[in-house]
Amino acid sequence: MNAGLDWKPLALVPVLALIALPLVGSPSTWLTLTVAGLAMGMIIFIIASGLTLVFGLMDVLNFGHGLFIALGAFIASSVLGLMGDWTGSQELWRNLVAVFPAMLVAMAVAGAVGLAFERFIVRPVYGQHLKQILITMGGMIIGEEFIKMIWGPAQLPLPLPEALRGSLFIGEAAISKYRLLAVAVGLAVFAALAFTLNRTKIGLLIRAGVQDREMVESLGYRIGRLFIGVFVAGSALAGLGGVMWGLFQQNLTPQMGAQVNVLIFIVIIIGGLGSTAGALIGALLVGLLVNYVGFVLPVATQFASIALMVAILLWRPQGVYPVVNR
Repeated sequence: MNAGLDWKPLALVPVLALIALPLVGSPSTWLTLTVAGLAMGMIIFIIASGLTLVFGLMDVLNFGHGLFIALGAFIASSVLGLMGDWTGSQELWRNLVAVFPAMLVAMAVAGAVGLAFERFIVRPVYGQHLKQILITMGGMIIGEEFIKMIWGPAQLPLPLPEALRGSLFIGEAAISKYRLLAVAVGLAVFAALAFTLNRTKIGLLIRAGVQDREMVESLGYRIGRLFIGVFVAGSALAGLGGVMWGLFQQNLTPQMGAQVNVLIFIVIIIGGLGSTAGALIGALLVGLLVNYVGFVLPVATQFASIALMVAILLWRPQGVYPVVNR
């Protein structure tokens, strides 16, 4: 079955939103929660997309993914700290001139660290999942200690730029300006990934290399280098996600990446291990559900995403878009 024609998973997001409407009660509150949930989902997708690429295309269980998230956020805090005149401006374009370079620097540093991480930590344990889990978690712990050495162990504030604070109003519904930016960035990342994997020669080689590495190498292509590029790209996306998550939370800790690791794995399991489209749907479902449950039944918020994963796996044990079906 072609996953692109399977409409049932696509319907889950609007169905969840419609089910929540009578439970929330107020249409304006529901709209506010829905936009906030979509924004949170997009940020989670950006973070999870890197791990989805690495696992789906390289079969690497990188439990150290959280390191790149935290690193990206701390790098962005340093860059934004040097651009106070731009972040303190009331003009949106000046704020974006500060935020986008911070994102690019965070992605570059996270990608460079990802290159070293792959070379010295991941490469010796290719094909050994248990060792991958242990050694990548160890690498993340060491990385967190380096972050503490550079930025200190204390929590750091990461305030939003001035023009991205506050909300826009649609009727009585308050829509956070930053959440609208998060949705736009998430859609751009998904479009870029989908185009690269499905419409370019690099994407074709990656997918072919996953299916039959020896055949692709016999045609003269260096799949090993291509897969290293995939790992670096996944690390860079985690760095971008760290920037978005840090601005979403507005504070940073060295353990922030490890704290969202469980959420990331829930998303990629829901989506179907290695599926970019599935990760997007999984992230949106998690983001919406957490926001709705947090409003309707706050005591159950911590269990909502796990309950969602269980329900999805009971319906489709391999996730909403299993890679084996593509």
